[in-house]
Amino acid sequence: MMDFADILTEKGRKAGLCFNSEQLAQFTKYYELLLRGNEVMNLTAITAPEEVAVKHMIDSLMTYNDTIFPGKCLADVGTGAGFPGVPLKIYCPTLRVTLMDSLSKRVNFLTHVINELHLENITCVHLRAEDAGRSPNHREVYDLVTARAVARLNVLAEYCLPLVKPGGFFMALKGSKFVEEIDEAKEALKVLGGRLLETKPIKLPDIDDGRAIIIVKKIKAVPGMYPRRAGIPEKQPLGGKEQ
Repeated sequence: MMDFADILTEKGRKAGLCFNSEQLAQFTKYYELLLRGNEVMNLTAITAPEEVAVKHMIDSLMTYNDTIFPGKCLADVGTGAGFPGVPLKIYCPTLRVTLMDSLSKRVNFLTHVINELHLENITCVHLRAEDAGRSPNHREVYDLVTARAVARLNVLAEYCLPLVKPGGFFMALKGSKFVEEIDEAKEALKVLGGRLLETKPIKLPDIDDGRAIIIVKKIKAVPGMYPRRAGIPEKQPLGGKEQ
């Protein structure tokens, strides 16, 4: 029976990813901590090693671009159990990462992960995205902002684009309805100073479920009234019908 490192190596090779021994050890430790943490809180419904390797680790790494990421400052909004922020940090050690989540127990878990994996230049903050977007410590200070399985794109744009520097990028990891989400988010992106740069279809190893990464470039500053206070973006998404 293959261990987690072997599974990740094999699946990563199919996805065009190579890992060194230190990275494999960190990914394995992360997997073990995820399973342990999942016993006391709801971190993930996916626990089988092959599924975690592909649907969490490799899926997260599909966001990576070696011409954009190294040395940059990234915020991962609604990070949950740390995806995609932690895998990206393991894969690209020069990346400076801020993990944001609204639940303190998840932030505590991620702080433990960071310590156990001996990761540097990565922090966790207990903060809602709407509040972060109004804070001078976070508003328009990040080169890159990522989000995975947080909200529909028209809502997510209001969470994430206020955090991105003009000229930076917002990257949303999306499932099979990404075309529909892009269409309904056109007005939101326009209002928030974003421009759709690329829609990158993703094929995970041995899985074909229509995923994509939506890449939005921040072309101008977000108007001061955004993000609106907590709860409003979901109920009244920009350019969309009330939820």
